[in-house]
Amino acid sequence: MRLVFAGTPEVANPTLRRLAAEHEVVAVITRLDAPQGRKRVLTPSPVAAVAEELGIPVIKANRLDDEVTTRVEALDAELGVIVAYGGFVREPLLSTPRLGWINLHFSLLPRWRGAAPVQHAIIAGDAVTGASVFQLVPGMDAGPVFQTLRTPIGAHQSAGSLLGSLADDGAGLVSEVVRGLVDGTAVSAEQQGEPTLAPKLGIEDARLDWTLGSAEIYQRLRGVTPEPGAFTTVAGERFKILEAEPARDAPQLPPGRIRLDGRTPVIGTADTPLRLVRVQPSGKKPMAAADWWRGAQAGGGQAGGGQAGGGQASNAAGSTIEMVAE
Repeated sequence: MRLVFAGTPEVANPTLRRLAAEHEVVAVITRLDAPQGRKRVLTPSPVAAVAEELGIPVIKANRLDDEVTTRVEALDAELGVIVAYGGFVREPLLSTPRLGWINLHFSLLPRWRGAAPVQHAIIAGDAVTGASVFQLVPGMDAGPVFQTLRTPIGAHQSAGSLLGSLADDGAGLVSEVVRGLVDGTAVSAEQQGEPTLAPKLGIEDARLDWTLGSAEIYQRLRGVTPEPGAFTTVAGERFKILEAEPARDAPQLPPGRIRLDGRTPVIGTADTPLRLVRVQPSGKKPMAAADWWRGAQAGGGQAGGGQAGGGQASNAAGSTIEMVAE
């Protein structure tokens, strides 16, 4: 089958590679090169890089407008496949390939329609999620579903880890659906159930509120890892928490207070503390939380904005940290 593929981030690449091995991908649509790193160097998207590696023509556009539609029409593609492109497919492009477009979405539709389904599933405490391949229609993620797969969400799994495994498994799911469309056996069914929405997460969605219970905080931390990245504030400066884990054996602490427990620091919540594993103070590289704590104490409580000896720093309500030296 002649296919046109649209996608942008790394999670789209397993499907692109799978389809390129099994069909004729006549073009890849991806978003424009974006500035990356501290020097803001313009860099092709992960999908663009793989398409160029595979020798597939690339169409770069941030909007699927009339110009993109005209270029796709000229390709005479039979089917469009989209995975995390980052924009809507509207008419007349929606009907331009003979069989329209199918979408790989990382949720069990209609639960978590939107840009960040995996993140929202973890934040909400869902036990199970999955992936769906559905027919694109004008409504957001509302089309009939061809196939789904289900997977449990690990108790300590981050959004990045879960998304990576769903991307790999989803490539096989898309392959099966395309094969069914080729031989005429593919059947779709309308979505059943009440939809929930998963809008894109902003930086404030990643702020941890220590006045909540540890389970809720831990779900949010995992759900925003690696992007947009969990954080709190210390002495008014942003303090990233890259990795933490429940500390069920540690004594309870007031919300936001940090104390050394054994060899690693723990932080108080409304109930059970969390053990800090890896952190990134403002202006510093990621480091083991134990190393950060030792540096804070050796520096008189100042390490990336930290305070010791009962000093306190606060920013937004509920996100205060108080370091207490042992």
